[in-house]
Amino acid sequence: MLAKRIIPCLDVKDGMTVKGVNFVNFRSAGDPVELGRAYSKAGADELVFLDITASFEGRKTFVEMVRRVAENVNIPFTVGGGIGSVDDVGNLLNAGADKVSINSSAIKSPQLISDIAGNFGCQVCVVAIDARFDNGEWMCYVKGGRVPTGKRLYDWAYEAQERGAGEILFTSMDHDGVKEGFACDALAQLNSMLSIPVIASGGGGTMEHFRDVFTAGKADAALAASVFHFNEIKISELKDFLSSNNINVRR
Repeated sequence: MLAKRIIPCLDVKDGMTVKGVNFVNFRSAGDPVELGRAYSKAGADELVFLDITASFEGRKTFVEMVRRVAENVNIPFTVGGGIGSVDDVGNLLNAGADKVSINSSAIKSPQLISDIAGNFGCQVCVVAIDARFDNGEWMCYVKGGRVPTGKRLYDWAYEAQERGAGEILFTSMDHDGVKEGFACDALAQLNSMLSIPVIASGGGGTMEHFRDVFTAGKADAALAASVFHFNEIKISELKDFLSSNNINVRR
């Protein structure tokens, strides 16, 4: 069985790492380059760097910052925000990113998934999905969670896989920043219907939550931000805890 991955997420706004609750009310969490370097040394398995307002404001991800972060880490690194073309992906990979995450642009133009996979390989393309539970169904949102799409989570995740996505990064907007646990039922459903890895995001607040997302939620990786940024959970201690619960993690 593949080892479960622990992935700190650096949400970047105006050049600084921030963290919000339910996609709003952001507070600063520090410099993304320094955080990235610290996480690399602390035993994180991967990093995700997201320019969280790029798609909403129509900007491109700040390539120079990606280059600086990449120069300071020695673990795989995913970049997202404002990616709308194969050329954008090439620029980010050239700057040092290992993978790219697309969300709003993938829903707007699903062919982009196939184009990225065809040009760079499926392993480069992470399709991020932001969804909330609306009237009994998980529904997808874009533009930083501001705009409903009318797409159902499970339908879109399956389509993304079939178009060439290498991973699905599912963020529950209802659980984001609340620290009361991940959306394990939805994650388990995604795992049962997909053949590609599923990264869980939104809700990690305790070590038990990470245990549950790997067992009940059957996630392949767990992503979190504030619990790592503000030293509420140390990655080394989290991995010790997971190992003691018979969960295979990288050491």
